[in-house]
Amino acid sequence: MALKGTPSEIVLVDLNKKLAQGQAEDILHATPFSHPVRVMAGDYPQLANAGVVVLACGWVSVRGRPVSSFSKGMWRSSQKVIPQVLQFAPEALLLVVSNPVDVITQVVTKLSGINPAKVIGSGNILDTARFRALLGSIWGWHRCRFMLTSLESMGLGVLGLVECESGGGFHPGLCKQMGVGLTEERKLEIDNGVRTGLPTVSLENKGRRTTGSEPELPQIVQAIRDDERRVLTVSNLTTGVEAFRGICLSLPRVSD
Repeated sequence: MALKGTPSEIVLVDLNKKLAQGQAEDILHATPFSHPVRVMAGDYPQLANAGVVVLACGWVSVRGRPVSSFSKGMWRSSQKVIPQVLQFAPEALLLVVSNPVDVITQVVTKLSGINPAKVIGSGNILDTARFRALLGSIWGWHRCRFMLTSLESMGLGVLGLVECESGGGFHPGLCKQMGVGLTEERKLEIDNGVRTGLPTVSLENKGRRTTGSEPELPQIVQAIRDDERRVLTVSNLTTGVEAFRGICLSLPRVSD
């Protein structure tokens, strides 16, 4: 977000104050090459007048030790963080990026008690990007000379149980014209790649994901800030689908 100039100011808050300070300084040193964003470490009072608060919390006990029960750790952290955020930034939009994002978005919505429209989870934007990238690799986008952004496709549903939908990428006529054999086996390969991409990157290879997930945040914030009315697959309390009413789910939603 700093490199894209999405906000004018970023405050990093963490239990580990030295870590927050180090991260803030590191990001700040990159801003001369991009945008004049003010970046600093601080505490909850420095969140006053914030337009957006990104919740990237680790779900641990209040004393900083991991707990055996995920639910217990999630509730303890939420009960500690959310009231302090709302004390100093009661009008802020809360953007949840912690996983599992749908579950934690639901928790934050309930604990905060604010308008559910102001609690958003990052949802399946990364899954959608992963889907497009895998489609592009099958198409051989470098050979066909079209951008991955031209592929109309979305990842829907709960993280890890993603349903892939494509508006243009799987068109049979286009597949035939481009000489791409899109068999059921290849479709299954793409589907599995979307579903298993996160654990493969995070657990087996890198240890954590960074590059793929980072661009999704400025997209969400910018769409809301500039009232772009973009369709993004973010998590939010569902009201328009009767079967899922009252459940936070990642579905196509219009930024407003």
